[in-house]
Amino acid sequence: MITLYHAPQSRSGSIVWLLEELGVPYETKTVTIKRADGTGGRDPANPHPHGKVPALVHDGETVFEIAAIIPYLTDAFPDAGLAPRVGEPGRGEYLSWLAYRPGVLEPAILMRRLNVPHVQGAMGWAPAEEVEALLNRVLGERKYLLGDAFSAADISVGGTVNFLMTMKMMNETPVLKAYTARVTDRPAYRRMMERDAKK
Repeated sequence: MITLYHAPQSRSGSIVWLLEELGVPYETKTVTIKRADGTGGRDPANPHPHGKVPALVHDGETVFEIAAIIPYLTDAFPDAGLAPRVGEPGRGEYLSWLAYRPGVLEPAILMRRLNVPHVQGAMGWAPAEEVEALLNRVLGERKYLLGDAFSAADISVGGTVNFLMTMKMMNETPVLKAYTARVTDRPAYRRMMERDAKK
């Protein structure tokens, strides 16, 4: 059994969405987390080393962080076709986009939101405007991040872009609006949203 440690309306929604796309049995254990508004707190039942979400337990393995959980699950259930397999074309780009969300996209947008200037060469990410330009260029040429087929990379990056535009933290463009409409118009995404709405 897969157990996902999850907090509604949080980053772990991406993994609920992925599990729904995979169509595999799983259970969620709702945990409390420290929220941005100061509410909540660390849950002792949560195996994540920093008390954050998501964390996942499967066959005795504990996996935490979205960039690790997504390839772990798509490799464990490759027949779902949500990722290129090891050795297949597109595998490197797939892994790159999975790392891009937490390593580049999120910090770039957050630093702009906090009005922290980007120091070229000192940061591990690009300026927010450069991140937005890249996403608009790539998605202006392709239906999804890897081409014509939806993948788990679109759950990670697309779901984040959708959230950031909704929160007015990213500039909405016709390209990004069309892309996020495509990725969120999926039954698995709607099931994830319905699950969180019931919590």
